[in-house]
Amino acid sequence: MGFGTVRLMRSEARKRCGEERFRVECGVVILVELLKRNEGKTLEFKRDLSSPEGILKCLVAFANTAGGIVVIGVEDGSKRVRGVPGVLAAEEKLANLVSDSIRPRLIPDIEVVPWRKLNLLAVEVYPSNTRPHYLERLGPEDGVFLRVGSTNRRAEPLQIEELKRLNWRTAFDERAIPDLNSEAIDFRAASELFAPYRQMTAQAWSTLRVTTRHQGRQVPTIGGLLLFGKDRFARFPDAWIQAGRFAGMNRARLLDSAEIRSLLPRAAEEAIAFIRKHLTHESIIEGVRREDRWSVPLVAIREALMNAIVHADYAQQGAPIRIALFDGRIEIENPGLLPFGLTIEDIMQGISKLRNRVIGRVFHELRLIEQWGSGIQRMTAACQEAGLEAPRLEEIGTHFRVTISKARVRQPHTDETDRRILALFGDGVARSTAAVAKHIGLSQRATLTRLKSLAARGLLVEIGTGPHDPKRQYVIA
Repeated sequence: MGFGTVRLMRSEARKRCGEERFRVECGVVILVELLKRNEGKTLEFKRDLSSPEGILKCLVAFANTAGGIVVIGVEDGSKRVRGVPGVLAAEEKLANLVSDSIRPRLIPDIEVVPWRKLNLLAVEVYPSNTRPHYLERLGPEDGVFLRVGSTNRRAEPLQIEELKRLNWRTAFDERAIPDLNSEAIDFRAASELFAPYRQMTAQAWSTLRVTTRHQGRQVPTIGGLLLFGKDRFARFPDAWIQAGRFAGMNRARLLDSAEIRSLLPRAAEEAIAFIRKHLTHESIIEGVRREDRWSVPLVAIREALMNAIVHADYAQQGAPIRIALFDGRIEIENPGLLPFGLTIEDIMQGISKLRNRVIGRVFHELRLIEQWGSGIQRMTAACQEAGLEAPRLEEIGTHFRVTISKARVRQPHTDETDRRILALFGDGVARSTAAVAKHIGLSQRATLTRLKSLAARGLLVEIGTGPHDPKRQYVIA
């Protein structure tokens, strides 16, 4: 349930009841639904208006982040409904406080919500197009707040800059670096990466925004430098991947580590190789057959890592992208909260907002990512099909973390056709889609769907130049 909750539920209540009963019925629907939820990124409960600054901070944070609802008249811990005495006067007081205290001016929707013999106030704010908003008393440097989980946090200078960029409609990595020239880009190494897919020209680099025109000459963009810069660490010292394998369930004892500082597309593959090195196989007995499977589907790990690289906030300094492997879980963490305007519920539903458009375009061209916005859903589906819990997604501090548990909560889903395919590959020989289709008696299209599903669950490995390679083959994992 997102920040459009109040308006949506008012509409539903109006459909179910006559106009005379609308206010009472609507109040019951709205409050019951909101009380089912805990405070989080888009919901806050307040007992009363006695401490208005806390409410104002919350509204600023909602407007700057992903929108949300403040319900006044409910205790935030017990969720006890207390109501708001003199609700119409309180509504006017709050509207005046918001108008006088928040800059740029913010106009929230304030609803009086009836509940039995009580009245409450529901204040709804949408993600603003005039961010960053701030408390006038604290000023534009100290008065900007962001919503992280169920807390309102003062924004750091780099986060304030990111909020301003949203109004420019320009991604951070699309900005020109005017004091460098195109020679800062390692075009030879970049062209080698593109060689299997297309021949690159000066126009192609410009179309991808690896370079851009600035005052009559071609200069690198931030994304171009991050991807293919010869001396990229001079400007972005944390644009690398740190990987570690730890003993047990905490970071007390490090068994193996790697600092991966290759060009980002190559670094992605090297990170996958490090993870594969430390993943375990397990034997699953089904009937008279034994199957060896990865403890975690490789496709889920790959999606989590690619998302981390594409969505990292490279303007932050102090921490690279981090991969931590433990006995019972894998954590992949990147600097940067979710792009402003998104919630975890949004991305679970496939809604996406690309923070780094240049990196995203290049990774898409290199077949490292598929359709934007589908990675989280593929990752979740792969884990659930393998019998694992859905990955846990969290905003922690100024970072975003994906945690994939190795604990199996159910048996992986395979049917008789899947088992016939896996038995065919038991000899270790690589086979094409056509060869498998002939063996199991299905069309090539249906067989390809099966093979991709088995690969997504870590039971088969796809061999080829990419998902669209017509000569790709499959082999047992």
